Amino acid sequence: MFLRRHTRKKSGTVYEYWTLVESVRTSRGPRQRTVTTIGKLPGLDEEARVGWEQIGAILDGKVRQADLLAGSQADPPEWATVDVRGLRVERLRRFGDVFLGLALWRRLGLDGFFDEAMERGREEIAWSTMACLLVLARFCAPSSELQIADFWYGKTALEDLLGVPAEKVNDDRLYRALDVLLPKKDALFGHLQKTYGELFGTTFDILLYDITSTYFEGTGASNPQARRGYSRDSRPDCVQVCIALVVTPEGLPLTYEVFDGNRRDVTTVEEIVETMRTKYGQERRVWVMDRGMVSEDNLAQLRQCGAFYLVATPKSMLKQFERALLAGDWEQIEPGVEVKICQGPDDTRETFVLCRSPQRREKERAMRQRQIRGLEEGLARLKARIEAPTRALRDRDRANQRVGGLFQKYSRAAHLYTVNIGEVPDPDHKSGKRLTVTIATKDDLREWVEEADGCYLLRTNLQGHNAETFWRTYTGLTQIEDCFRIGKHDLGLRPIFHHNKDRTQAHILVCFLALVLWRTLQQWMESVGLGTAPRKLLEEMAEVHSLDVVLPARTGQEIRLRTVSRPEKHLAILLQRLDLPLPNKPKRIQNVVQTFAPKMQISQEKPTSNL
Repeated sequence: MFLRRHTRKKSGTVYEYWTLVESVRTSRGPRQRTVTTIGKLPGLDEEARVGWEQIGAILDGKVRQADLLAGSQADPPEWATVDVRGLRVERLRRFGDVFLGLALWRRLGLDGFFDEAMERGREEIAWSTMACLLVLARFCAPSSELQIADFWYGKTALEDLLGVPAEKVNDDRLYRALDVLLPKKDALFGHLQKTYGELFGTTFDILLYDITSTYFEGTGASNPQARRGYSRDSRPDCVQVCIALVVTPEGLPLTYEVFDGNRRDVTTVEEIVETMRTKYGQERRVWVMDRGMVSEDNLAQLRQCGAFYLVATPKSMLKQFERALLAGDWEQIEPGVEVKICQGPDDTRETFVLCRSPQRREKERAMRQRQIRGLEEGLARLKARIEAPTRALRDRDRANQRVGGLFQKYSRAAHLYTVNIGEVPDPDHKSGKRLTVTIATKDDLREWVEEADGCYLLRTNLQGHNAETFWRTYTGLTQIEDCFRIGKHDLGLRPIFHHNKDRTQAHILVCFLALVLWRTLQQWMESVGLGTAPRKLLEEMAEVHSLDVVLPARTGQEIRLRTVSRPEKHLAILLQRLDLPLPNKPKRIQNVVQTFAPKMQISQEKPTSNL
């Protein structure tokens, strides 16, 4: 097909118009046939027929219309005369954050993994797509499945990016997706190990391990793992589960396990080590753990399986190294941190690393002083209550309970005091007795505690490394603490509203995958010199929207173009550094015959409810 210009002269006036002509084969040879008369095309001359020459190819299906994400530069321009007074913007949708999350999902190869792991059946929407939707929602705007279906999804551009209509997303389908996702947990960990190695060169020689807890809203009666235990969330009134997380020194989440809420940390080490050995083979890994995981049985089991460890020891073990602690041969490795290596007992092949920090010393002393003041004030009130001339406390059991409550509340100072509640005769009272209170301080212990402020002890069976290497490896545990903080605050891990065990496990798995996206983004930003603050980038990306620009044409039709807003200059620079260009080619959606709108207006469609 091609365009042909026609010129006609009538009453001394020259008129021009265009026709669309195609070449056809006939029995008498090739002939030209007029497809349609286009009329006058303003601004189009022989030197500026850019794009119109390809109309025939588009009509013949030889040129594919550009997708929203394709941004193809081969699309021809379209010309139309519009009434700018009737221009309006509709269908404003969140685009930037979900676009970034989807890019991370594909960068990690999770789209291909779930496509293969979740085989297609008779479901209308692929479960792999629903899994992606769940994780993106958790990554961008943590909320419940009902909130996602009824409000969040309809306000995002995921309908265009994933190709799933908003009316097909409902809470029932999301809940079923959780059930289908959970059995793929073990295979997912193997995929992540392979992907981390390819993207970041991770070797998995050193693994960081720690445990946190998350609590339930409700009784959790249908979940046998929901138990009351030591709460890291300061919610001892709620049942909880414990989550054990293994990450790399870069902070990349590798695997996790869910334990009963009353499980002690020290009892989980053997199970985690065995799980890693079963899934990833027997290797001479270095396990880095905090003091809550340390027991002689655990360390013996690690030595037996050929693993190495670098752990913090309980504070009480510092007493064995009092002489080294008071000596002056410390090595300063950075401002405010001093270390030294000490040999352990003769019957072990372990190395001990003494560490101390003036800043930590001041912090610990300030915390203990507050506890001491609170305990002394509480004991003084109790003593005054017992020695009161009238209405004195004379029940010894109640007095001991109050002492126990004070020791529990001020546990950092309790071991520095001794309190005895005694009884003496009192003939003036009908009970014939009264109570006495004796409060004594342990001065020797207090002197040692003050000397040990700011000090801690590391223990390892590794050989051939200096104290600085040991210390820097151990401080990598801040990465796993950061993972817990992100999971709970940014990704909505807590509280848990699901009741049965499998749904709880699936909720934690979705949060884990969102954490994987978060930490991958952090590594991606760091690799191109953009710092390590994904939260700020997500906030900036959330300001990028997709929208429909509606242009009333002279013919009475409305031209609807779906496009993406242009990011601010600083965000555009960040996206350029990340090599993540936004789609910038508008896509024509539909033509609707309407009258011209008299004024410019900006409107936003309401999301369709599934109720």
